Amino acid sequence: MPGLLGKKIGMTSVFSAEGKNVPCTVIELGPCVVTQIKSVEKDGYSAVQLGFEDAKEKNTTAPLMGHFKKAGVTPKRHLAEFTGFEQELNLGDTITVELFADSAFVDVIATSKGRGFQGVVKRHGFGGVGQTTHGQDDRLRKPGSIGACSYPAKVFKGMRMGGQMGGDRVTTHNLQVLKVIPEHNLLLIKGSVPGYKGSIVSVLK
Repeated sequence: MPGLLGKKIGMTSVFSAEGKNVPCTVIELGPCVVTQIKSVEKDGYSAVQLGFEDAKEKNTTAPLMGHFKKAGVTPKRHLAEFTGFEQELNLGDTITVELFADSAFVDVIATSKGRGFQGVVKRHGFGGVGQTTHGQDDRLRKPGSIGACSYPAKVFKGMRMGGQMGGDRVTTHNLQVLKVIPEHNLLLIKGSVPGYKGSIVSVLK
């Protein structure tokens, strides 16, 4: 699907036509520059590589500098591939947030906030076990039995337990587009999207 790279600015709220206060996420979307065009004949698949945010030459590796010079663009910090663009694109073309001017819903791909090592209550929503009487004063947030007994004498794979939470690639589907502000490259999406403020997100039509 066609899309763009952007940066999550934060959350705010806007009033709808009915006068309701609607929470929304503000995303700085683009402008993105075409850095490579892949074809079925040469690469085995068709796609368009886009670059977002300028990078300093001293922080860019020599192979990437050659890649950007071949495309005739300045070094970019973030690269991603998208497919399905309707218009014919060439190296160096700029795509702005106006790509979503006629879109009612979008998908957002981002990395969720990392929460570190968490227990089962926060990670999976467990309610805790037992009561805090009869000697069970330290069992409130424990997972309880995990099923390992005489048979099958093992813990099944995928058992919900404590562990690393967050920091995963998450896709949120069918988020409503509230407003497109081309002069500031901003896209307002209803509700929340994964990631922290300033994180890079991919928005798909």
